[in-house]
Amino acid sequence: MALEDMVDACEDIDQAGYWSVECWGGATYDACIRFLNEDPWERLRTFRKLLPNSKLQMLLRGQNLLGYRHYEDTVVDKFVEKSAENGMDVFRVFDALNDPRNMARAMAAVKKTGKHAQGTICYTISPLHTVEGYVHLAGQLLDMGAESIALKDMAALLKPQPAYDIIRGIKETYGEDTQINVHCHSTTGVTLVTLMKAIEAGADVVDTSISSMSLGPGHNPTESLVEMLEGTEYTTGLDMDRLIKIRDHFATIRPKYKAFESATLVDTDIFSSQIPGGMLSNMESQLKAQGAGDRIREVMEEVPIVKKDAGYPPLVTPSSQIVGTQAVFNVLMGRYKVMTGEFADLMLGYYGECIGERDPEVIKLAEAQTKKEPITERPADLLDPEWDKLVADAKALPGFDGTEEDVLTNAMFPGVAPKFFENRDEGPKNVGKTAEQLAAEKAAADGSAKAVRGPIKYNVSFNGRSHSVQVEPA
Repeated sequence: MALEDMVDACEDIDQAGYWSVECWGGATYDACIRFLNEDPWERLRTFRKLLPNSKLQMLLRGQNLLGYRHYEDTVVDKFVEKSAENGMDVFRVFDALNDPRNMARAMAAVKKTGKHAQGTICYTISPLHTVEGYVHLAGQLLDMGAESIALKDMAALLKPQPAYDIIRGIKETYGEDTQINVHCHSTTGVTLVTLMKAIEAGADVVDTSISSMSLGPGHNPTESLVEMLEGTEYTTGLDMDRLIKIRDHFATIRPKYKAFESATLVDTDIFSSQIPGGMLSNMESQLKAQGAGDRIREVMEEVPIVKKDAGYPPLVTPSSQIVGTQAVFNVLMGRYKVMTGEFADLMLGYYGECIGERDPEVIKLAEAQTKKEPITERPADLLDPEWDKLVADAKALPGFDGTEEDVLTNAMFPGVAPKFFENRDEGPKNVGKTAEQLAAEKAAADGSAKAVRGPIKYNVSFNGRSHSVQVEPA
C-alpha cells in the first residue's frame, strides 16, 4: 500500500488510544523499494511526524534484520540505532527458529538505544512443542532484558485453551506484571475466541486491525474486539468514533488493492498443514509459474513432512519460504532430488537450532550438495566484520545518497536496492487502482461504458517531474 493511501487516517489512528501502531519492518521495507519506489526510511520519518502521540512498532527478524540472511553483529547494532534515530519505539524481535542466540544481539542493541525491546515467541504446533517449553522460552527472553513478551501466532494455529495455558504459565512463573502481547492472524476462524481467552488469562495487549482491513489471512477486527469486551471487567479504552473514521477511510482504499488480496477467507486445513497465509500465496505463485497450479494440495501435504525433517521449525519468514519452496521442489521433482541452497543451510544449522532433531539422511544430502559441514555454534559467530564492505558497495551505486540508511537498504536487499536508488528521483509509485479505473472496470463488467461520465484524472511523469492531468471522455 502506498504511503499516500495511509496519511489521511493517521490523525485518527494517533488519537484512537492504541498501545502501539505497527507500521514498519517485516515485509513493508522490501515492498517499499521493490514495488513502490519509496524510501522506507522516509516513510518511517513521515509516520513519526504524523503520529506524534503514538508508540511506533516494527517487526525485526533478529540477526536477519529485515533481510533473508544473518548479518554480522555490527550491522545489527547499526540498523537498530538508525531505526531508533528515525522514530521507532517498539522493536518486536523474533527468530524464525525460536533460537534465542539469534535474538540476543538485536535485543541488546534495542536496550542500548533506550527503546522498548519485545522478545517474541513464534507459536507453532508439533509433537515437541509444549506449554512448558514456551514458558521456558519466555524466561530466556526476559533474561535477555525483554520489557515485554510477544506470543506471535502467524498461521492462526493458536487455539483458545493453549493461549490461556501459555499466558497463565508465563504470568505465574515470572510475575503478573510481565507484559504479554498476543498477535493472532484470523485465517482459521478461531482466533477472536483465542484473544478472549488470552485476555482472561492476563494478556495485556492484543493485535487487531480495523474491520475494513481485517479477516482472511489478516487480523481480527478492532471494533469486534471492543464490542466483545462490553459487559466484562475488561476494556480497551479505544475511541469508537475515531475507529469508525479509520474504518471508513480504509473501506475506500481497500478496493484499489483487490488484485493483491488473498482469496482465502477461512482455511481450517492450516491446522494440519500449518501454513501461514503469506506462505500459501507464495507457494501458489511458484506452482502456477511451473504450470502446476493444480498441485497445491500435494504441496500442502508435503509441508509437514519437510517441517518434521528440518526439526519442526515454526513457519515464519524466512523459514516458511525455505520449507515451502522445498515442499514445492519435492512435489515437482521428487523428495530431496533437488534441494534449495537455503534449505540445505537450514539442515546444516546455518540458520540456527530447531527444537527437534534434523533427519540425518537429509543432512547427508545437504552436505553432499553444499560441500559444507554442519555447525552447532551461533551462525553469526562465523561472520567476518562487514560494515566497511557494505559502505563501499553502496558508495559504488548510482543514486546512493551517502547516508547510512542507504547502506543498510542495500545490505538488506542487494538485488533490489540498486534499481531503487537509480529511480528514486521519479518519486513513489502507487500500484493501487484509481477510483476512475475501478469505475471503468465496473462499467465494463456491467456492459455499460457510459457509467464513466466525468473527466478521468491521471498523474503523468514527464522529464522527471510529476503532473496531474484530466482527460475528458470522448
